[in-house]
Parts: sequence; structure tokens; C-alpha cells
Amino acid sequence: MLKILLRVAAVTSLLLLGACKDQTTEPTARQASASPVSIAAIQAEAKGFSVGVPMSARTVYVFFDPQCPHCTALWEAAKPLKNQIRFVWIPVGILNPSSTAQGATILAVPDPEAAMDAHEASMSAKTGGISAARDIDTQKTAVTQNTQLMTRFGFTSIPTIVATKAQTEALITREGSMGTSELANFLGLQWPAATSPAAPTVKP
Repeated sequence: MLKILLRVAAVTSLLLLGACKDQTTEPTARQASASPVSIAAIQAEAKGFSVGVPMSARTVYVFFDPQCPHCTALWEAAKPLKNQIRFVWIPVGILNPSSTAQGATILAVPDPEAAMDAHEASMSAKTGGISAARDIDTQKTAVTQNTQLMTRFGFTSIPTIVATKAQTEALITREGSMGTSELANFLGLQWPAATSPAAPTVKP
């Protein structure tokens, strides 16, 4: 019974944290030398895949590690909002060797969104995620560059969101996962989404 309680407490503390930490560098040291967060730099240097409205005037950039359970949660939370905005999911590798290989595999396939769905379903089922593909050296390099860009900005946790607020166009960032309602509020989106009023009933 005690073992079960300890296991539940450990899982609870992980969920409350809402993010996975990069343990390779002390956060204070990295943040002290961080470069200003720049959407222009992300657009120029990062390699990701798009989900949502292709021609949206606003884009949300999400740095994620394929091995991060909180990234899995954010992937699911973002789904109801993808008809309002464009998300660009940018894989990084900071948790273990599988992170870079799986991120590269997702980037390499013709349908990254479907691959991400399959991967996150496997992660939710505790089966480790998708198997790494062969001949993905180019994509592995891209994931490494994504990781370097994220850490250059001083971020130490994933998922990390970079976007602009809908009403003000101000730059906003957030480290950690959140639910759909909180994510919509953070981005300045409407949730629940507005629905068209029902057509009036015509009486005979």
C-alpha cells in the first residue's frame, strides 16, 4: 500500500510540474547568457511541421521533446484550437537519445501530423512512441539545431510556447503544458468556439 501511495505521489508531482526540465545545464547559467526570444529567428532557423489553419495571420510555435509526457498533453489540448490558428511544432532533443531520433522521424514523413498522432498515442499508452526511421541524418541535424535555438533563448523546460497575443500582438512565451481553456486564454482565442445560431423553426 505504501509503494502505491508513493507512486501516486510521484505521478501527481510530475503532473503538477507541467513541464520536463533540461538537466544538461544549470537554468540560471543558461538564462543569464540567453538571447532575446525572436519569432524572426524561429522562422529563419527552426524546422517544424504545421498543424491548423495554413494561411492564418498568427502562428504559435511549440518546442517539444517527443519523450516528454507534458508535450503529449499539450498536443491533445491544442487540437480543439487548430481551426482558429496555425501551430508549428518544433521537435528538440533534451531528454534521452530517443528524443532526437523520434523528432527526426516525424519531420521526415510525408504526413507529420499523422505521425505525431501515432507517436503521442503510443506515448499515452506507455509504449515508448514511434520507431525511428532510417536515413534521417538531415532531420536529426535539424532537431539538433532546434535544440540549440531553444536553449539559446534561455528556455529550460518543454513544452515551450512562443506566440503573439491576439489582441495586442505582444510577444508571449510559456514553459509548460496547459489545458485547452487555459491555452486559449493564453493565446487570446475563443473557447469554447462560437457556434452558429440554430435556424428558426418554421411552423406549418
